[in-house]
Amino acid sequence: MGHVDVRPAPPAEDLPAPPPRTPPKWRPWLWVTLSGALGVLAGAATFAVGGYVKLSGNVKHEAVTQKDLGGEARPQKISKALNVLIVGSDQRNGANARYGKFPGERTDTIIVAHISPNRDGAVLISFPRDSLVRLPACSAKGNLPGQRPHVGMINESFNSGGIGCTWKTIEGLTDIHIDHFVKVDFTGFKAMVNALGGVQVCLPQAVHDKKALLDLPAGKQILKGEQALGYVRARYSLGDGSDIGRIQRQQMFLASMAKKAMSGETLTNPATLFGFLDAVTKSITTDPDLTIGVMKDLATSAQGLTAGQIRFVTTPWRYSITSPGRVEWVQPQAQRLFRMVAADQIAKNVKSGEQKIPKSQIHILVRNGSGQQGLGTQVAAELEQRGYHIVKVEQAPKPYAKTVVAYSENGESRASRLFRELKKSRPRLVRTATTQTLVLGIGADWQGMKPPRTLDDVEGFDATQDSCTAS
Repeated sequence: MGHVDVRPAPPAEDLPAPPPRTPPKWRPWLWVTLSGALGVLAGAATFAVGGYVKLSGNVKHEAVTQKDLGGEARPQKISKALNVLIVGSDQRNGANARYGKFPGERTDTIIVAHISPNRDGAVLISFPRDSLVRLPACSAKGNLPGQRPHVGMINESFNSGGIGCTWKTIEGLTDIHIDHFVKVDFTGFKAMVNALGGVQVCLPQAVHDKKALLDLPAGKQILKGEQALGYVRARYSLGDGSDIGRIQRQQMFLASMAKKAMSGETLTNPATLFGFLDAVTKSITTDPDLTIGVMKDLATSAQGLTAGQIRFVTTPWRYSITSPGRVEWVQPQAQRLFRMVAADQIAKNVKSGEQKIPKSQIHILVRNGSGQQGLGTQVAAELEQRGYHIVKVEQAPKPYAKTVVAYSENGESRASRLFRELKKSRPRLVRTATTQTLVLGIGADWQGMKPPRTLDDVEGFDATQDSCTAS
């Protein structure tokens, strides 16, 4: 690791206040709710007839034809696993109008939920909304104009051709055969959270975001309805202001939500259980073949599935050099991930529980003292791509000759994990009492990070991990 210098790190309070950011446009997410719902269903394999009929009547359906998906050109199904496409719907009418009035419907959150053939494990892969990818041709449908083949942002397909075009896009990019889709309305998400009595989160600092209707103190707390929605939709007021940082926060929130949904607190309380299932089914649209009966049969076969067997990963990515503000997928890691999912080899290849502290629970403040403009943002992006949680990116008040990793009294194990990923430029590992968040001070000697060794560097986390251990 090189020489360890124990001189104190520059204190965080020496930094000037960060410049104000432009308020974000509302971009929804709302994806992995289905995983929590299936987990709950697994604990309630039989319903009263009246309840079953009510839940069945809640679900809306939308047909997607083989022609919409490209017919025989679709990927072949090569395992008995179930792959479900999950998207969040941003439709600004009715109760959603308070978030801004825009015509049509958008999605900025796209997930593939992979459920193993034995129903003893699930992996949820998220696709960054800013991904610049090759989009396929899609026919016009209803009031949607259709899409010509071109390179563009991954969420354009939904705007141009609806859920069928998004389905076709994901299959073409990943070569994973998708079996069903679930579209989730983000307003309905509030009802799901409320039905569970709220979801616990931890905030390293207070948040005040008028655009996201969010005003929260620092520390551990239970979020309900509007606060929960604001927490997952906020962008610039939390973390480093990137969409990738928001994805990490959403994943952690949904992991907490799934954990609570699958807990005895929910499963042993009939009123809570049915209230949650009622809220879920009222908020989703599926293909006609994904009925409540199919969900129930799937859940019955998955009764042994635990929260710890639900894993969250993000498609390997990096910021685009040619198109600022966009991201590109890192190859060959992304294709390797997709091949493993298609062949149901993911459980053998994604690390689960090997490290005591997941990277998603390591909070880092990146401070650029290198003298290179923009290096802090680049380093933060690479850390996020590797699974770390970026709290903030700042400019150092003065140049640093040496790179520093500063940590609090109880943060040595977190600091050591980050330290091991840095190239041997003789960085310093120091203790400081100013903050429990790690501080990566980038100095003039910065040589970068060691290259990712394998797909294992695309770290995920499971739904049993507690985000409140991060701070």
